[in-house]
Amino acid sequence: MNIAGRAISRNTPPYIIAELGVNHDGDADRAVEMTRAAALAGAHAVKLQLFTAEGLMSRASALAGYQAAAGERDPRAMLRRLELDESAMRRVVHEAHAGGIRAIVTVFSLELVPLAASLGFDAFKTASPDIVHRPLLEALARTGLPLIVSTGASTMPEVQRAMDWLGFARERLCFLQCVSSYPTPEDGAQLAGITALLAQLGVPIGYSDHTASEGPIAADAVALGACVLEKHMTHSRAALGPDHAASLEPLQLSNYARAAALAFIRRFAGEPLPPRLAVLASAPSKGVQPIEHDVRRVSRQSIVLRRGVVAGEAITADNIAFKRPGYGLAPWTLDRVVGMLASHNLEPDEPLTASDLAPAPSLSGSGSRAPLSA
Repeated sequence: MNIAGRAISRNTPPYIIAELGVNHDGDADRAVEMTRAAALAGAHAVKLQLFTAEGLMSRASALAGYQAAAGERDPRAMLRRLELDESAMRRVVHEAHAGGIRAIVTVFSLELVPLAASLGFDAFKTASPDIVHRPLLEALARTGLPLIVSTGASTMPEVQRAMDWLGFARERLCFLQCVSSYPTPEDGAQLAGITALLAQLGVPIGYSDHTASEGPIAADAVALGACVLEKHMTHSRAALGPDHAASLEPLQLSNYARAAALAFIRRFAGEPLPPRLAVLASAPSKGVQPIEHDVRRVSRQSIVLRRGVVAGEAITADNIAFKRPGYGLAPWTLDRVVGMLASHNLEPDEPLTASDLAPAPSLSGSGSRAPLSA
């Protein structure tokens, strides 16, 4: 894999992504300033998030626990406040390139892929909850740009299934081990997931680090073979907002990048792993931890209807969207859902469940479709 000509593999120094996320607080000028700071701190790329509150959150959406703990009260209102528009995105891309680094964006909604592809980003990323969002994953991969896939709160079979969907773009893929908890306690960092993904997927593997660690976790991840490190960066850890407290300020990010580089030098020089890491390397493990269940539930997307339908009406592709939360039918079941009938009157913007649907008469008893499940 390479991003804008920069090769990324186990044999190249770790690629540091400063995740600006929503830590710009919806302020375009601040996002530009943070991009400049990330370049000075030694990051190789900054990353933004492209979403709209209405496009991502159904009316059934809820806050994750860490968001509520940060003082948020309404999920849609939170995201509206934190959106960056097209003009702001272009400014950040320009500033990144002017500073000699790259710009990456996480795209959260299928309908935003064409816009994202027009903004000059160097690579795309998908958030951990979208490991089940086959339409989004495939649409991003088909743009021809590199694609980084996060795997927090997912099982190894879910990760392998996503890899199978994206096999046509294998040379442009990187998967990140991740723990979807903000912040992640250092003893829950699940670094053994790095070695599990390395053994399973055959593509570059990195680590999306949600711990508060300023260096040790970065060093350990690189020692275990991570070639990409993603770390949230903020202008102030004391700022109000959902992600600031789990992020690093620019000087701390600089320390983080140095720790990662030194760990690579030690690994490249052939230093053996310390015993505690040798144990992780010999016992690969990838799974969903209890601290991830909340984010898995509220942040995955489900199939929803754009408009209501009446009992007996067929579900059509043009009436389907994908939104949070994730307790409905997952986006990857789209092909099974289209053509089924509403079992009762269905409201728009609510996650569809298996009980909402019935097979069309021509399909009844045919056994041609697998049972629906979330």
